[in-house]
Amino acid sequence: MKHFDFIRAKSIVSNFKNARVVVVGDLILDEFIWGDVSRISPEAPVPVVWVKNESFMPGGASNVANNLRSLGAQVYSVGVIGEDERGAVLKGELEQKGINVGGVFSDLSRPTTLKTRVVAQHQQVVRIDREKVGHIPERIISRMIGYIKKIIRNIDGIIIEDYGKGVITPALLGEIVPLAKKYKKIISVDPKEEHFKYYNGISVITPNNHEASRAVGFEIKDEDTLKKAGEALLKKINCRIALITLGENGMAVFQKGRAMKHIPTVAQEVFDVSGAGDTVIASYTLALAANADPVEAAYLANCAGGIVVGKVGIAVVTPDELLARTKEELAKIKI
Repeated sequence: MKHFDFIRAKSIVSNFKNARVVVVGDLILDEFIWGDVSRISPEAPVPVVWVKNESFMPGGASNVANNLRSLGAQVYSVGVIGEDERGAVLKGELEQKGINVGGVFSDLSRPTTLKTRVVAQHQQVVRIDREKVGHIPERIISRMIGYIKKIIRNIDGIIIEDYGKGVITPALLGEIVPLAKKYKKIISVDPKEEHFKYYNGISVITPNNHEASRAVGFEIKDEDTLKKAGEALLKKINCRIALITLGENGMAVFQKGRAMKHIPTVAQEVFDVSGAGDTVIASYTLALAANADPVEAAYLANCAGGIVVGKVGIAVVTPDELLARTKEELAKIKI
């Protein structure tokens, strides 16, 4: 690894604006109902939330796109929405943020996935999911593949964001993974536990501790089992890099033929872990596209993740925030 200092970090982050990344996956609209609690309901032992305001944010794969855009990248969103008001709201949110929605297709047979979170006094009280999970029509899969084929030469990387709602299938990956490899593009996957067999030959996989344990068939409980799991994951998926996120214990980077690199957490306060994985894969892939090596990219992604868990709700990071946190952490951690 090159010598990593603040000058190097600044150079990488300044290249974010030149990177072009496609995000393919399950598009979700996140609704937040913000309020206060002052009493328990007389009808049941639940809090009564006095609603003060409501807001919408891109969620799921569209949150990854939003994170990339916030960090300065040029972003293309590919996925499926319903022909409904939720879909129009989500598409409008993406367009407003400057994200290209040419690859977002609508399907009459399914509603746009909506996750509603009720938040009171900075704490999530309840989450309500409205969605239809399952088969996406072949004609829409074909349109997504056609769109990616059209732009593949002009992008730097593809992020596969698999929430298990139906978009990420063997048919889709069977087309876009070989295509991305042919043109030597980065392919990063935020995996779904049941779908690890789909991801063979990708560049980067970013499971959390639990997902990695399920994929390799044994529990990660210490440094030895972590090392064993990372090496098994590289072999099983035939990928170049495995980035295992470890929550309060930071993250670990595995590369073929290299020793594991464990990066400790940088989170100072944790208010909300919603969407933290989206921030990690967005910042990690973007850093690779901006010529960071795998460990430098992990260090920046770790700092980005540490920032968003300190915010309430689905949050994003700006280049200035990332550089400020990186500068602060470089004074503490030897990389």
